[in-house]
Amino acid sequence: MAFLFRPLLQNNADLIEKLSNSGIIKHKEIQDVMLMVDRGDFITFNSYQDNAQPIGHNATISAPHMHAYALEYLHDVLQPGHYVLDVGSGSGYLSACFAHLVGAKGKVVGIEHIYELTAISINNVNKHHAKLLQTKQLELITGDGRNGYMKHAPYHAIHVGAAATPQVAEILCKQLREGGKMVIPVELHQQTQIFRVYTKEKDGKVTFKDMMDVMYVPLTDQKEQRETNQFVKTLMTT
Repeated sequence: MAFLFRPLLQNNADLIEKLSNSGIIKHKEIQDVMLMVDRGDFITFNSYQDNAQPIGHNATISAPHMHAYALEYLHDVLQPGHYVLDVGSGSGYLSACFAHLVGAKGKVVGIEHIYELTAISINNVNKHHAKLLQTKQLELITGDGRNGYMKHAPYHAIHVGAAATPQVAEILCKQLREGGKMVIPVELHQQTQIFRVYTKEKDGKVTFKDMMDVMYVPLTDQKEQRETNQFVKTLMTT
């Protein structure tokens, strides 16, 4: 389980400095994009606290250190011109980071099955990154991300922001291009989740590496998410 000492921080720059000093952020490109995309645009309270926070509709924005890990694990496939799928895009934070990293010739699709969250994420991005949406470099859509999004597949990178079954991971891997990577919290059995990096090799073979134990809200259907309050147990650990 990834735990950090979590003092209250007052601004985004202090948060990113902390993540860099802790060794989680290793690449300048990741540091720069996390400085550029201010977490305070995507959550209005405890914005710079290093833990997950509720964003409404039984969803959370993941802890900054988990965002940093995801960006670092995908670093080599987040290149200019690349295509990215962000499943369970929630607040839109990581979708915006991905879009800046892949640049004007790249494409990022954030897919969220709660339409109210899609609307919130569009509003969040429009605060300081509206051009990403205007140029369609970033699209934030409503749909069931457990099935991926075939329109722009195959993807160089896939990120999943909620705990999925191995079966869902298998479906999403089919939408990776050769050489692509996916980071996803996988629920192995009840209350056991692992942060896993899948890689599709040049010959099409899929391999994976388990990175750390985690605790994420589950990737469910829309009805179950609307009916079940699931964020409390993950608030201090995700």
